[in-house]
Amino acid sequence: MTATFDGQPSSQASTIPPEARLAEMLSGLWLWWMLYVVVERGVADLLADGPQTSVELAKVTGLHEPSLYRLLRSLTGYGVFTEESPRRFALTPLSSTLKTGDPSAGRELVLTQQWVSRAVAEFPRVVASGETGMQLALGMPVFEYLTQHPQESADFNRTMIAFAVAELRAVAEAYDFSGVHRIVDVGGGTGALLATVLGRYPLVSGVLFDRPDVIDEAQATLTEHGVTDRCEVVGGDFFESTLPSGDVYLMSHIVHDWDDDRCVAILRNCRKTIDPEGRLLLIEMVLPPGDEPHPAKIFDMYMLVLTGGMERTAEEYGELLHSGGFRLTRIVPTQSAVSVIEALPDLDSA
Repeated sequence: MTATFDGQPSSQASTIPPEARLAEMLSGLWLWWMLYVVVERGVADLLADGPQTSVELAKVTGLHEPSLYRLLRSLTGYGVFTEESPRRFALTPLSSTLKTGDPSAGRELVLTQQWVSRAVAEFPRVVASGETGMQLALGMPVFEYLTQHPQESADFNRTMIAFAVAELRAVAEAYDFSGVHRIVDVGGGTGALLATVLGRYPLVSGVLFDRPDVIDEAQATLTEHGVTDRCEVVGGDFFESTLPSGDVYLMSHIVHDWDDDRCVAILRNCRKTIDPEGRLLLIEMVLPPGDEPHPAKIFDMYMLVLTGGMERTAEEYGELLHSGGFRLTRIVPTQSAVSVIEALPDLDSA
């Protein structure tokens, strides 16, 4: 069974010859560069007030008009633009996401692929050596790269926040936080998930814990959700710092960023301070068995190239948690690609 980018089976896949399906898969590289050109030159912004011809667009963007026309015409086949009349193009719902400031962050997603693609280009050496593509292509880990490149970091963060909107609601709806007193969101970034949970559970308080340079942006998120009075913000390093106390420790998309040894270090740090009756919740995609399609399978390749981390199966999470001083109790699915992986402190490992 084949799958589309979102991991769902393609209803047309069985009717497409294998060689045609392969060619379709390989077109992704071309498509990204096509999108990059229109984003980098602001074509969607220029069309925001109405259709324009390729001649008009070429004058403003400085692009070669015949080539620009062919590019835009090709993108109409993907639903990115529509050619309303000969050589006159307009936005579609898809290309509207490429406008500056659009909440979907489509523009930032395309721009982010510029440096990601450099790491991905090292894929043969990644598989041969086990090193990350970031290290091979850019000479540093991904988080160090983002720290040193503020604009790329801002684009990346906007993309992650936009993609997480539906996921945040799904997690808050799927897992019952009733009876929880204090949630410690370890590596919680700008606080979107914690704020969503606190907004749904008005009797729960929280602590947002992350690097000082990350949580500087959290105040706006907490204020927007109206939870600043119930949420403390603490800066630190989840590998080394003593974590704040709480009865629920929450980590969303943290564990998949690291290899097993580093994950165990984070988990054991949580184990030092978590209440004996507390709970650890990992928000992650769980790799399904067999040939079942799932977004985690392609994201596992992203982790391989960018961070050196990985997506894991339920069994692998169980083993990892045990090594970190916890025991897996259940996996709660959500109406998104992620699940809530619940674990309790293993009292025998204290």
